[in-house]
Formats: sequence, C-alpha cells, structure tokens
Amino acid sequence: MLVDDKRAGLTAYRDRDDRRVFFHTEIDDAYAGQGLAGVLVEQALSDVRAAGMRIVPVCPYVARFLKKHEEFADITDAVTPEVLRWLDNQLGR
Repeated sequence: MLVDDKRAGLTAYRDRDDRRVFFHTEIDDAYAGQGLAGVLVEQALSDVRAAGMRIVPVCPYVARFLKKHEEFADITDAVTPEVLRWLDNQLGR
C-alpha cells in the first residue's frame, strides 16, 4: 500500500493452487492508527475474490478481519497443519 508514493504497509501471501495464503500484514509506524490495515486487507481480499481464488488466513490480522467481515466467508478456508507445514517450507523456516 502506498500513501503519497511512500510505502505505508503490506500484506504478504503465497499462492497455493487456487488458495491465497496470507501470513503477515503490517503498517509502517508513521501511518498507524489511520485504519489503513483494514483498507489494505479488504482490498487484498476483494482481489482474491475477483481472481476466483480462496483465502487462507494464517495472518492473525487477516483472521480477525474475516471474523468481522462475513462477506468473505464463502471464499475462506480453514488454516490446517498441512497448510502451515507447506507455508513454513515456502518461507524457508
């Protein structure tokens, strides 16, 4: 996410088949408290829907967002131990 051409935040993910596995969201301290994380995640999840994909919310922020925004429930999959192992492998952990 850019604000005035400066990076204000990001949400990180890896794609696995038709699922987008979100694992981290952050907003730079200079932009904290402005509601930008919610805007960022909502746009990212809308992009997932538009691409015909599904959401896997490993990121705690994304998981909390989804609890409040049930409009994405139809494209959300549970986080499983198998997905966590796959993600660890992808991230070299």
